[in-house]
Parts: sequence; C-alpha cells; structure tokens
Amino acid sequence: MLRWMDVLKYARYSNPEPSRRVEKTEDEWKQILTPAQYHITREKGTEPRYRNAYCRSYEPGVYACVGCGSLLFNWTEKYHAISGWPSFTQPISRGAIKYAFDDSYKMERIEALCSVCDCHLGHVFPDGPEPSGLRYCINSESLVRLDEV
Repeated sequence: MLRWMDVLKYARYSNPEPSRRVEKTEDEWKQILTPAQYHITREKGTEPRYRNAYCRSYEPGVYACVGCGSLLFNWTEKYHAISGWPSFTQPISRGAIKYAFDDSYKMERIEALCSVCDCHLGHVFPDGPEPSGLRYCINSESLVRLDEV
C-alpha cells in the first residue's frame, strides 16, 4: 500500500520504471484525443467540478489512461470525497502513476501522471481515508472505464 511518504519520495527522487513507454508528437495526441481530453491530459487542464463523467459513478470496472490504455485505478479504491472529481485511495499498481511536484497557481501539490505516456491525470493529496490516507483527485477526461470500451 502506498502512503504519503512514498508519494513524496517518488516525486522528489525517482518514480518506478513503467513496463513500457508511449510517446507521441503533439499532432498525434490531437488526432487520438478529443479537444477536452487533450486540454486536460497534455495541457494540464482541470475539468469543472461535479460536471464530469465519473464524479458520481461507482459502477464496477477498471479505470485506464485515455491516452495509452494503461491500467490506473480499480473501482474498489474509488470513494466519494466531495471534491467534485473522481477520487481513489490507491493506484492499481505501485508503478502505474508518476508523481511530480506542481507549484502552479501558487499552490504546492503533487501532480499525478500516467507513468507510461505522461498524460496529466490530476493530483494526489494526503487527506484521504485510512488506511493509506491518500486521495487521488483525478479528471474524468483523463480516464476511460474499461467496461465502457
């Protein structure tokens, strides 16, 4: 189980190596992503609170990266955080998420990215439920639930 100290260590020193890498040009990303998905995942945007596909959705499934299809989160780790975005307590595996310090908008946060293709997913915070205490606050536009594919 990942904890906040693990997330900080990865962001500060080194993330686990992904099993594979997907790299595309910006034009290639624009061809496979919708404009909203491109804005969130490649330009590090944020979708509106509560007005997104998975905020209030709790159906069984595995959530994957919209850019490369890598598995990111299991529905069993999803919970209602009242944040306005889908929230999870743990990634599907230790190496699924890449972590980076983000000081944009005069805030200090840890950015969560897909470890395979570097798509911006959202952020992770240390205010989630026990036992991990983590809250992965993720944009719906960066995810696809595999039972929908």
